Amino acid sequence: MARSVIVTGGFGVLGQAVAEKFAAAGAKVARIDFAPEAKTPIEGALDIGGVDLTNEEATKAALEKVVAAHGGIDTLVNIAGGFTWETLEDGSVSEWARMHSMNLMTAATITKAALSELKKSDAGRIVNMGAGAAVKAGMGMGAYAASKSGVHRLTEALAEELAGTSVTVNAVLPTIIDTPTNRADMPDADFSQWTKPDAIADVIAFLASNEARAVTGALVPVPRGA
Repeated sequence: MARSVIVTGGFGVLGQAVAEKFAAAGAKVARIDFAPEAKTPIEGALDIGGVDLTNEEATKAALEKVVAAHGGIDTLVNIAGGFTWETLEDGSVSEWARMHSMNLMTAATITKAALSELKKSDAGRIVNMGAGAAVKAGMGMGAYAASKSGVHRLTEALAEELAGTSVTVNAVLPTIIDTPTNRADMPDADFSQWTKPDAIADVIAFLASNEARAVTGALVPVPRGA
């Protein structure tokens, strides 16, 4: 039976790559995003746009659509989030709250809402999007790194909470992801050293697979450009 996979932030570059990876493997894919609609469709995917994943009722409503269409939830990939670069002195304290909401609370809200369905699966999987920058934050990365550090702690705590169930919880920690936006923001950088979205998708697919059934609570670095 095809597995039911949800990718949050699925309309973005990385979310697109991850959703395509699962769809190509025969999964029933649902993409949930804050954006109203996807720019690039995926054949057979269920796209649910305009969802504020920090809103519990909106999140539950989106999940109900997925369960009705796909019969349940086997894998949840939390990619939805955002990035900011600013120093504390010159920036706004409100950015710390915004990053916390976009990166941590989106993941916590949908994960909590999806847990009952994930625990029904014979192999439930949660894969979160952490960040290498949250291991050692550089200048201007404080707000972003703090929010992603929260994702790391969520991953570890939830893995222990779900010990003894069918559900594993892991996170991938990429460095700079090779996207058009990042290239535009850093035009003089060496793009060959950036992590490709399809490489991250491969790691996520592994963590969602049966081969990774013994792995939980792991924070997996994904730093290579290949």
